[in-house]
Amino acid sequence: MGVFVFLPLILPLTAWPVARLAEQHLHPRTATRLLTGVAVVMAVCSTVCLGLLMVVGTAQLPGNPLPDGWSDPEVRAAVPYDEVAGKAAIPALLAVASACGRALWRHGRTRRRAHRALAGVRGREVAVLPDETPYAYALPGTGTGTGADTHRNRVRGRVVVTTALLSRLGPAERRALFAHERAHLEAGHHRFLLAVRLAARANPFLRPLRTAVSYTTERWADEDAARAVGDRRAVAVAIGRAALVSRDTPGPGPGPGLDPAATLAGFAGFAARSGPGPGPGPGPGPGPVPRRVAALLGPAPAVRSWPSVFTGVGLAAWTAAVGTAVSAMSSANSAVTMILILHAATPL
Repeated sequence: MGVFVFLPLILPLTAWPVARLAEQHLHPRTATRLLTGVAVVMAVCSTVCLGLLMVVGTAQLPGNPLPDGWSDPEVRAAVPYDEVAGKAAIPALLAVASACGRALWRHGRTRRRAHRALAGVRGREVAVLPDETPYAYALPGTGTGTGADTHRNRVRGRVVVTTALLSRLGPAERRALFAHERAHLEAGHHRFLLAVRLAARANPFLRPLRTAVSYTTERWADEDAARAVGDRRAVAVAIGRAALVSRDTPGPGPGPGLDPAATLAGFAGFAARSGPGPGPGPGPGPGPVPRRVAALLGPAPAVRSWPSVFTGVGLAAWTAAVGTAVSAMSSANSAVTMILILHAATPL
């Protein structure tokens, strides 16, 4: 096993280049699936690594319930620096389990509370709230409804929008807004976001992938909305207007009669003031919303299953894939080795 047991803890660093390049050069659907898959596999491998190290560290603690043979020198020799790494893995793994459990609990609680709050609002697919704050979001369905039958216990996903936001959008922008939020529900983007959120909890080196997936899911919904309404510019205007009216600035926001060109011109000023975006990688640049608008004003991205290795994004994707494969093989090899050693050290 040797030092290879530590590789899954640091191999997520190989995915950092693809986190930025994938969101810029790949189709958003491909980028989301690629980054989520890499993040989940690497998070599982690093957690397995911590579990193996914890076995060694726990076996050395006095009064542990494990077999005495598990603290045998041969077992401890299987992990380099066992006295430090093994004992440090115990609080690390407990922290990972606590963080992931807390994230899952908060995710479920938030969804249940949102559905209960909307129980009396009319509309099965779209809920319009009389609120002066402009916002809209997609609320995924849940399986905790009321009723005697399992089918009735399922609560369908809904698009939630306020009257303040609808009043600022024209008919074309409203259609684009609803198409965007429905795309989130139909593609199950909340599952990708939850998966990368848990992965980032398991290994902090995976946080850039979580940020990138947050952006690519929005771009995925943008492209689906543009295809549904047949007008990329209308989707761009809807995003620009929503960003402008949601920003806490004095003066009236753009109304439905505002010229789309004026909206995009005003949004260009907002983009210039927005500063660096939350995406991975150093250096200043436009935020995620201005980048989404700019992408929609350009041609639709090409749908490719896997980028060529002779491009920058292809090289980064292959590097991340190799890092993921090495991480999986290293954790599997370490797990098998540890099982065989513990089996040999356990008295019958």
